[in-house]
Amino acid sequence: MTTRSRRETITFRHPVHIRGIARELPAGTYEVVTDEEMIDGLSFASWRRIATMITVPSEGVRGATEVLSIGSVDLADAQAADAQFSGDEPRP
Repeated sequence: MTTRSRRETITFRHPVHIRGIARELPAGTYEVVTDEEMIDGLSFASWRRIATMITVPSEGVRGATEVLSIGSVDLADAQAADAQFSGDEPRP
């Protein structure tokens, strides 16, 4: 099966909670990698997401990073919450 990885850089303007990560992540820029596999047997190229990972600062080791697996919907929810957060009201 053919696979590919897509990389993107995302920025959170505020500290953020992403479901599946036990701690709050600081505001900043993060690299997200999405792995996809080609769906065979179709008359056109189509891809299915099989994994989404985010590189975050490591807890307890200054300057180190770790790669955590997250859900794509959870990432989208965190991005939407960050975009709506005005700073004047408490976060959910």
